Amino acid sequence: MNAWAEDQMIDPNGMIQFMGDPEGALTRTLEMELNHPGPHSVGIIGRCKRFAVYAVNGEVKYVAVSEREDDPAGDDYPEDTLAEALLDAILKHKNDEL
Repeated sequence: MNAWAEDQMIDPNGMIQFMGDPEGALTRTLEMELNHPGPHSVGIIGRCKRFAVYAVNGEVKYVAVSEREDDPAGDDYPEDTLAEALLDAILKHKNDEL
């Protein structure tokens, strides 16, 4: 994860924290495990769906999943989980709190 953060020029002391899930515990807890037969048929087991979560002090405020019937992994249509969409959702959430 450190190499990925470095490659993306993320300040290790900044507000973005890269975290791994090597055993898939979080993926299963969030029910984000990709169970579509396509990836399984080529040996990709335990992959998570493409998703983004906005959480505050451990409370999930927003979840987005880029999953479609013709794109179960969300690779072809990731728009809902990209930074711009997540920032829009955070701003909307913050405005709703006011």
